[in-house]
Amino acid sequence: MDVTQAVEEGPAAELLVSAAAVVENGRLLVVSKQAAPDFFYLPGGKPEPGESARAALVRELDEELGVTPLSVTPLTQVRATAALEGVPMRMTVFRARLEGRPRPAAEIAAMRWTDGTDVALAPAVRNHVLPLVL
Repeated sequence: MDVTQAVEEGPAAELLVSAAAVVENGRLLVVSKQAAPDFFYLPGGKPEPGESARAALVRELDEELGVTPLSVTPLTQVRATAALEGVPMRMTVFRARLEGRPRPAAEIAAMRWTDGTDVALAPAVRNHVLPLVL
């Protein structure tokens, strides 16, 4: 699943996103962004031009959380409306195991481990990813 552009051109353009589903002890790792600190998403971000979905995820995990994935396995692809941008989105989600302890950096406001009941999750995470991993 390689993604070569951050946004496809044309009338049905959609935002492309790579995201990590990291689960430990029955809880999913989620982050909030400084632009929307009360809303939680999967860690990850948009691929740069020419960058694969997997490479984008590795880069984003380092930038956002200061960690390197030990393993990255394709999980699912979600088509939904991006919660923050309000535009069509295609999110490529990978299961990931991390080396080291994540810590918020860059545009990340907060980080939490959740079972989905204690934070406001982005709809794509709540409706499509959470049921697959927890």
